[in-house]
Amino acid sequence: MSASSLKRFTTGTAFAAAGVLVAAGCGDSGSPAQSPVLDQIKLVDSTPAAAGQLDKAIWFMPKEPRSLDLDNDAANSQSDLILANVCDRLLQLQPDLTLKPGLAEKYAWKDATTLVFTIRQGVTFHDGSPMTADDVLWSLDRHRADGASESDEYVNVTGVTKTGPNEVTVKFKQSDAVFVEAIAGDAGVVLSRKGVESQGKKYGTPAGTDACTGPFQLKEWQSGKSITLTKAPNYWNKPKAAKTDEITFKWGSDDVIVNSLKTGEATGSYLENLSSATQLATGGATTVSQGPDTRVWNMMITDRGGLKDVWLRKALAMSIDRAGVAKAAFSGLGQPWKEPVGSGAWGYEKDKFKAAYDALPGLPAKPEQSDLDAAKKLVQEVGETQPLIIASDGSPVRNVIANAFVDAAQKIGLKATITQIPTAQYDPYDETIRKSVDILTDDYFVSKNDPVGFYKNGVSTSTVQWLLKDPAYDALVSKGRAALDDGERAGIAIELAKKWSEAMPWIPVVDSPSTVALSSKVTGVPASGCYRYSPWAADLGTKGA
Repeated sequence: MSASSLKRFTTGTAFAAAGVLVAAGCGDSGSPAQSPVLDQIKLVDSTPAAAGQLDKAIWFMPKEPRSLDLDNDAANSQSDLILANVCDRLLQLQPDLTLKPGLAEKYAWKDATTLVFTIRQGVTFHDGSPMTADDVLWSLDRHRADGASESDEYVNVTGVTKTGPNEVTVKFKQSDAVFVEAIAGDAGVVLSRKGVESQGKKYGTPAGTDACTGPFQLKEWQSGKSITLTKAPNYWNKPKAAKTDEITFKWGSDDVIVNSLKTGEATGSYLENLSSATQLATGGATTVSQGPDTRVWNMMITDRGGLKDVWLRKALAMSIDRAGVAKAAFSGLGQPWKEPVGSGAWGYEKDKFKAAYDALPGLPAKPEQSDLDAAKKLVQEVGETQPLIIASDGSPVRNVIANAFVDAAQKIGLKATITQIPTAQYDPYDETIRKSVDILTDDYFVSKNDPVGFYKNGVSTSTVQWLLKDPAYDALVSKGRAALDDGERAGIAIELAKKWSEAMPWIPVVDSPSTVALSSKVTGVPASGCYRYSPWAADLGTKGA
């Protein structure tokens, strides 16, 4: 990596550590620093604080949410983007991806299996009713119910009880450090029981309203058109009251988002397609900032059978031109990556995680002939193979990754083709789709600044990976969750990363930093991936004179 690019990555706070890692690990990364656009993009946890109140804002995103009930639609970036501003959590994720108290003013482990939350007083829901410990208890029970989106975060929870007027206690079958981090995500949202139950089936739909305490409240959801939030008049956290009176969310293609920002129709957007940033970083009408995130684009191996042999997965992992993908699909704004989770998860023991990342073998940024020769040897040892199929939905990033896969496969003696699946039907977790292809590509992120919070997805009962069935791995995940000491947990997380890399249920491709584009007239929002879980829009306002 060039000196100018290295300088770029040593700017900022939490992002700096990740950048140094990238510099050490990327090798010939396709020379992303040669792009003059990179010099126009700020690398920060958050954009500068706003100076004044903004009357109205229009925020663009790729598509309409399916629901505004997070227990039915968690881990959906569209609903998270909106509801992060409407619904507070017991703990709150910060722009540097650390945690601070939220609706719980404090928490403490009473013993290894007893976690006590002290509930903040003087907080009201948007309907004016007071938030109580009973609401917290009901909300946590709703999140951990069978089938709820966040129920996997409660795997070690044996019970939740109200143990005082302002106190809720969670009991565990073993200690669980990851649970605390999950509480800053969708697993810790506090809802009004009365507000949810009174709406019945309307809750979470365009016909419903919210039942939360955040700095914004839901004004209306015009199905197929827009969702509008207004400033909550009596927000409990006065210093963090919204600096924007009304924000309307709209959705559209990458071209629509770019054009809306360029013409001034849109106030801002968190970009999923980083190539769009190259059109917005220059010209003066918009600014672009990047921050730390846990998001990585991966090739997710299905259980169809074409890649059931781990040697084939390893051979492909050695042969993918990650640097080429980063350059072609992300305009150099993403980075070739060796782990399925980004460095934003390194919330502690960063030096240990950096060293372990550097040591991961078999995942070059740009394969050399020796890598391809070794991969060919693995393929030959497997013997007869079947033609491989990778899915794409026609979007630029997935198309580039799919073509890189086909190119890698052909170079090492495998046959591979691409099949197109319409965007509306493209879902890696749809079993019918998985049975028709060998690889689906997707970006994946977690709310936790802890690698164990990602690698727990490798357990045998996981619904997001379908190949790794290893009792030893399962036991290590349980041990990692139980380790409340950061140093001990870091060591276990590194062992989990090694085991994941050995089994390769997903093949990591590119780390995709959080990227926000703003009208040049506004500022204040975080640049980091905290925007999915923290009330980012509350800080959106006008610049100073």
